[in-house]
Amino acid sequence: MTESQWVSISGSRRPSFTAAEVLGPVDPDATITATVVLRRRAALDAAALSGPLTTTELAEQYGATSDDLDLARTVLTDAGLTVTDLHAGSRRVSVRGPARAMAATFGTELSQVRYGSGEFPVRSGELQVPAALGDAVVAVLGLDERPQARAQFRLHTDAAAQGFTPDQVGSLYGFPAGTDGTGQTVAVIELGGGYRPEDLENYFAGLKIAEPKVTAAGVDGGKNAPAGDPDSADGEVLLDIEVIGALAPGAAQVVYFAPNTDQGFLDAVSTAIHATPTPVAVSISWGQSEDQWTEQARTAMDQAFADAAALGVTVCCASGDNGSSDGQNDGAQHVDFPASSPHALACGGTRLDGTPPSTVDSETVWNTSGGGATGGGVSDVFAVPGFQQPAGVPSGGRGVPDVAGNADPATGYRILVDGQQAVVGGTSAVSPLWAALLSRLAQSAGHGFGLVHSKLYAGVGAGKVQPGFRDITQGGNGAFSAAAGWDACTGLGVPDGTALQKVLS
Repeated sequence: MTESQWVSISGSRRPSFTAAEVLGPVDPDATITATVVLRRRAALDAAALSGPLTTTELAEQYGATSDDLDLARTVLTDAGLTVTDLHAGSRRVSVRGPARAMAATFGTELSQVRYGSGEFPVRSGELQVPAALGDAVVAVLGLDERPQARAQFRLHTDAAAQGFTPDQVGSLYGFPAGTDGTGQTVAVIELGGGYRPEDLENYFAGLKIAEPKVTAAGVDGGKNAPAGDPDSADGEVLLDIEVIGALAPGAAQVVYFAPNTDQGFLDAVSTAIHATPTPVAVSISWGQSEDQWTEQARTAMDQAFADAAALGVTVCCASGDNGSSDGQNDGAQHVDFPASSPHALACGGTRLDGTPPSTVDSETVWNTSGGGATGGGVSDVFAVPGFQQPAGVPSGGRGVPDVAGNADPATGYRILVDGQQAVVGGTSAVSPLWAALLSRLAQSAGHGFGLVHSKLYAGVGAGKVQPGFRDITQGGNGAFSAAAGWDACTGLGVPDGTALQKVLS
């Protein structure tokens, strides 16, 4: 094609992967995959909807048009690629083909690199698409398999650590009696690791809690693949499942395993929220600093979360375990994505000291010297959403987090992973805790909550404590300190489940 026959994809620029050893060009015959995300047929304002949509209604009103889907199929097929799936509701076109055709179609060069124990393709620079698709394409994800996210959990290093069982934390947070999540489904996103069914059987038998129904689902070749090491991604997977299962044993869990790439992450989320039955919540305990994502990937993920909100699904995301810098070394403050999406319920961390079932002695911002701290701050890329504008967020960006819960490994959660007892913390534990709570509240209310922020922030003001929350006012995460009302460490605070039941009823 001539230069005039190409259109650049806004926000697609990727930096070189300097941490990896470049082995040379990708084998031109190697099979490469990509996910092409198309535009909506109409703008979606999830906060303005009068009620949740069905997946069919979402596709018909806000999905990709049949014309755009047909055009994408034709252009990509003519370019020598194979279209393996078209999904109107999530606006995704899945393609695969030889590296030479992929590189030519999307105007890039692919290099094979070695990183850690793996070898995979990467790209750098900007992507292009044939001009016929220029107006229709929002993002092209894939082509590059560098790790996109990190698990937000912390394994306690002291073998004598006690911690709490998840149900004990639930009792300290007043999870409402007479609810267990029955009739609800919670989706869990995992980008590595796995679980052994015998661990779940033994864990819940030890707690004398009914074992929940847990189903593994593979996306983009991902699968339930436990490594046998509690400090691997297995620790994340078992933490998520066991926290949800202990707090909402009546809720079914579907655990979506996908590759740890921007493509795998988006495809897992989209598959989960468009599934049948529609989940009440999606729990995500993986993320990375906003600046480590391409703009197109952030846009595509945020739009997927808006789809979730329109379907009545609440997406709970861990806010990060590396304080206000989010682990970056540039001297600036950063927030974690996808927690910073305005359509995500961002979950921060505390240190909880108390005696179950109901005595809380103290609760402060999680910030352990040498042991991590809750993420939180102000987004550099998302404007402050309407529901948060009166809350006193500094600097005019989206404030992170929205809510909080116990996350300090020193007061962490007792789990069973790869046959071993462990105490684990991190904001990874807070996302499943809130997903479990929402499933119980949805059971009580008879419906899910979608963009639940509008109710949680209703009537909010700077320094004002919100109904349904216990405010956390002590501690800090680096650049930010806890204070009355919303703050960039623990958001609105930790839940009072019984009070939230009234707020959301």
